[in-house]
Amino acid sequence: MAEKVVVKAEKRDSRGKNEARRLRADGKVPVVVYGGGGESVAATAALKDLAAILRTDAGVNTVFSLDIGGEAMSDVIFQDRQIDPIRGRMVHADLRRIAKGEKMEMTVPIHLEGEPADLEDGGVISQALREIKVLCEPANAPEAINVDISGLSSGHSIHVSDLKVGEGIEILEGPETVVASIVIVKEAELEPQLEAGAQPEVVGEAPAEETEGGE
Repeated sequence: MAEKVVVKAEKRDSRGKNEARRLRADGKVPVVVYGGGGESVAATAALKDLAAILRTDAGVNTVFSLDIGGEAMSDVIFQDRQIDPIRGRMVHADLRRIAKGEKMEMTVPIHLEGEPADLEDGGVISQALREIKVLCEPANAPEAINVDISGLSSGHSIHVSDLKVGEGIEILEGPETVVASIVIVKEAELEPQLEAGAQPEVVGEAPAEETEGGE
């Protein structure tokens, strides 16, 4: 198991737009930590540290430790974050403490693996569900649910009920929901070709006899 990431933070006493702008100019992000049976705490953390977590394979599902100076270290997970639409950088984050044994609703991507042998007659793979909500302890959340589609054939589908997940993970989606299937795409009928030597009619062009000769 990979070593848990520790992010250092500082308690934040002052608030307001001016203070938030100053923090962001210093490369820091205002955060609020709540949940887990404790009181809410306002703090600041380095943008580079939080951004590095989001770039991992687990992304927003990553459980990490937040070390706030003067406070006990807590295991947290991203609950929400605000992104500047112009600069594309995080400007605020809500972090949720994780109590031991607590389960949370999380979103996990679905990855298709393999290549079906039955892809003739214009068959293509259609993935109807690309991510799914699950209920589990955050530390046990899978980075992705991998689905083998090598045995999939035309006229058949893979449903949520076919997904395999680890013990203690509950899928929060209807079992009959389609995940992937093979659909047949028919070529559009070609427009009739012009007869050999024929010229296409140009709308608005005057007949030849009206454009030649004198008055």
